[in-house]
Amino acid sequence: MTLSLTVSDEVRALAPGFTHVAIEAHGLTNGPSTAESSALLDDAARRLAVRLDGRAPHEDPHMAAWREAYTAFGSKPSRTRNSAEALAKRALADGGLPRINLLVDLYNAISVAHLIPVGGEDVDRIQGGMRLVRATGDEDFVTMAGGEEVVEHPDAGEVVWRDDAGVTCRRWNWRQGPRTRLTEETVSGIFLLESLAPMPVAEVAAAGTELAELLQKFSPGARVELRAPESAS
Repeated sequence: MTLSLTVSDEVRALAPGFTHVAIEAHGLTNGPSTAESSALLDDAARRLAVRLDGRAPHEDPHMAAWREAYTAFGSKPSRTRNSAEALAKRALADGGLPRINLLVDLYNAISVAHLIPVGGEDVDRIQGGMRLVRATGDEDFVTMAGGEEVVEHPDAGEVVWRDDAGVTCRRWNWRQGPRTRLTEETVSGIFLLESLAPMPVAEVAAAGTELAELLQKFSPGARVELRAPESAS
């Protein structure tokens, strides 16, 4: 069954240059990070360094566009960076990129190599469809703090991904909640690549194709559906 993804008119008005590419996959094989997935992350860091050519991640035009979008809904982008910028900073630092698990490594590698925010959710943990909306401020966001489960609420007007149970990712693509994250038990996932103008739609589409091919390679026999890019404009 295809998971529905919708973008509200309020978000489209906020960021008319927004495009997303979704990949839904079933029959996935996940597990701990491997030498091969680790090598992909190292290669992504090298590709990023070439792309930036000495610039800081936030100086890239695509990252600058995300900073403008964050500012537009009331977030401070230098304090709460979009996921791609945050990963890029780690990729260029001495410690390098974290190794989480196989599936997360794959989409993090694509995010860093292309400087595109990419997220992954466990389809079996999502309730209803996923919606990108501007929050009222009353929604529940269940996260962890000090090893304990806590409930937070987004700011009114904040852009969030949510399902029928509550918020799955705050500040567009800043912080994912643990409820729907990909674990080593995940067999069905939805992967979302998000871009803003001035990034060409063809570029985010190519990144989606690369990720779909990696998912197929690392999970032979999985059913991987790459959806066409959906633009807000």
